Amino acid sequence: MFLSAKFSFGFPFVTALLIYKWRRRHLSMYDDIEDFLQSNNNLMPVRYSYSDIKKMACGFKDKLGEGGYGSVYKAKLRSGHLVAIKMLSESKTNGQDFINEVATIGRIHHFNVVRLIGFCVDCSKRALVYDFMASGSLEKYIFSQQGVISLSCEKIFEIAVGVARGIQYLHQGCEMRILHFDIKPHNILLDENFTAKVSDFGLARLYPLDNSIVSLTAARGTIGYIAPELFYKNIGGVSNKADVYSFGMLMLEMAGRRKNLNAAIGLEHSSQFSQIYFPTWVSDQLNQGKEIEIGDATEEEMKIIKKMIIVALWCIQMKPGERPSMNKVVEMLEGEIESLQIPPKPFLYPQQMPGDDVEDNLSTTTSATRMTESTEIINLSADAN
Repeated sequence: MFLSAKFSFGFPFVTALLIYKWRRRHLSMYDDIEDFLQSNNNLMPVRYSYSDIKKMACGFKDKLGEGGYGSVYKAKLRSGHLVAIKMLSESKTNGQDFINEVATIGRIHHFNVVRLIGFCVDCSKRALVYDFMASGSLEKYIFSQQGVISLSCEKIFEIAVGVARGIQYLHQGCEMRILHFDIKPHNILLDENFTAKVSDFGLARLYPLDNSIVSLTAARGTIGYIAPELFYKNIGGVSNKADVYSFGMLMLEMAGRRKNLNAAIGLEHSSQFSQIYFPTWVSDQLNQGKEIEIGDATEEEMKIIKKMIIVALWCIQMKPGERPSMNKVVEMLEGEIESLQIPPKPFLYPQQMPGDDVEDNLSTTTSATRMTESTEIINLSADAN
């Protein structure tokens, strides 16, 4: 009888306590979001009700995709303008990812950054409304998939330059510096003309232009694109150079039309172990003066690919201070390949670096020295346009 009574009274109590804690956590999240929206009521995006969102999406019939963030649906505004609605799943960060997205992309407009048209916060329903990108995301076109059209080398290069300009704007073209922290193929959207648009600002951080070093409590981003300083604090502070690193890894995948780490190759199919890790293999090829052969590319296409690879290898140097700014990256991509210096071999982790490190190599040429000086200035003051 005692055990029965204990269970009868104890179980409802525990259940009620769990419900109370759940409601308190969620109400706190909604309060945080509402506080943010009230204090930033000058934001450009429109606030929609959930019923508006549901009508626009025709009952969420046309799903475009889904991921850890939630699901994306094709929808239409009353004007007839096509949009994509991202319905966010339950947040594990007290709505901070939602706030990040609205706070960053909600206040900017650039040709190479996806436009946030509106948002919804209606009890537990949270949604973001973007311009519809007819061609989807970049990963479909750089990693071989059946039934997907193949983009020309020239178009891939054009997309790379567009992404670089978008990140350059985030770093230096706004009233606040925006660090994206999740540059990868899935987060580069393409419109009907295959114009590149940087998207997904859930991990982004806003910083004043005179702040060069960022304070983070934990690494953020996607494995394979995360800059090493987010793991190894002794190689330099976290800054906008983290996005430069991610962009370099992205551009290597664009140039090679393959993932940087391709374990599927296997040692039995590879003449060198480093070919499994594309950045190391392609750097060895360049430094040994060997030709880089990628698919059936023509001589002119290989020239474009080589330029992308050289710039990308500069971007993924181990130390943040040895990477170029996005201003410099755009300049290098738009310049002549003959003016580019072959970068030192990139390292996977600090323990691989020689005692004299890469700095001595950079100082061997005037142009390389200028690059180093320009990147070091970034760590001391704001970038100049």
